[in-house]
Amino acid sequence: MKYLYITFIIIFSNSVVAQQDPHYTQYMYNMNVINPAYAGSKDNMAGSFMYRQQWVGLEGAPKTATFSIHSPVGKNVGLGLSAISDKIGPVVENNIYADFSYTLNLGDSNRLAFGLKAGATLHNIGLFSDIGNGYVQQPGDLAFSENTSTANLNIGTGLFYYNDNYYLAFSIPNMLNSKHLDVTRNGQLYQFGSDVQHYFITGGYVFNLSENTKFKPSFLMKSAVNVPTSLDASANFMLYNKFEVGGSYRINDSFGAMVNFAINPNLRIGYAYDYIISDLNVTTTASHEIMLLFDLNIPKKASISPRYF
Repeated sequence: MKYLYITFIIIFSNSVVAQQDPHYTQYMYNMNVINPAYAGSKDNMAGSFMYRQQWVGLEGAPKTATFSIHSPVGKNVGLGLSAISDKIGPVVENNIYADFSYTLNLGDSNRLAFGLKAGATLHNIGLFSDIGNGYVQQPGDLAFSENTSTANLNIGTGLFYYNDNYYLAFSIPNMLNSKHLDVTRNGQLYQFGSDVQHYFITGGYVFNLSENTKFKPSFLMKSAVNVPTSLDASANFMLYNKFEVGGSYRINDSFGAMVNFAINPNLRIGYAYDYIISDLNVTTTASHEIMLLFDLNIPKKASISPRYF
């Protein structure tokens, strides 16, 4: 249904409604994408790949692919790199960002990291190819006469406090506001599809229930001006440091289930399923997410029991 694309344009084009950052059910394994202070927080180089298909069966629904990698590079310093490709209807957004972090050792295993993120966001919007080419009420409408593309630089920042058992973090991954779509109608210029500052607060705690069983509740809250606050609450169990299973709830949106398995000490695969409970349930009932985690250059003295976040 190409008309759904027009709905997405209306959503993205409303100057009151800001463009949302992508959702992730397995956010706890994708941390440096939203918080640069996470870079270098592990003892080795680590990376992740995620692919999410949201609202399965709804044409033009979001599809997101994410790759990230980070590593300590010196005393108290970490570097990272992330790339995100997000497609929603006729809108394709590609992001590439570099991360820098500096960590203060506060005693025992307590650490506080400060992070900076910088990079670029590229937008390609198929105003003609996906909408104007036969799918508007007025053929030849200049607003949909050609595709458009933009490129914007941005910066972000974050804090990450953690030890061997828990973490608490705050971040603003995109601090600069920008417009992505210029449309001229009847001689009037309209600028739409704005990015605004999103604020992320995340936290979690690891409970050692037994020698081979860990339990970690965690949460992620995302908010922005004039955008509804999103809150994810998750609870995961890890068994024998190999198998993990858990569930999640996103307020007024979905219930989720997730599972992942360590193929070997350096490689872990995972899957998450969301059951939609919002008004979109009439059209679609599910979202899917797959995950691949990998570790490189593992130090010989690294603990065989991972920190679990």
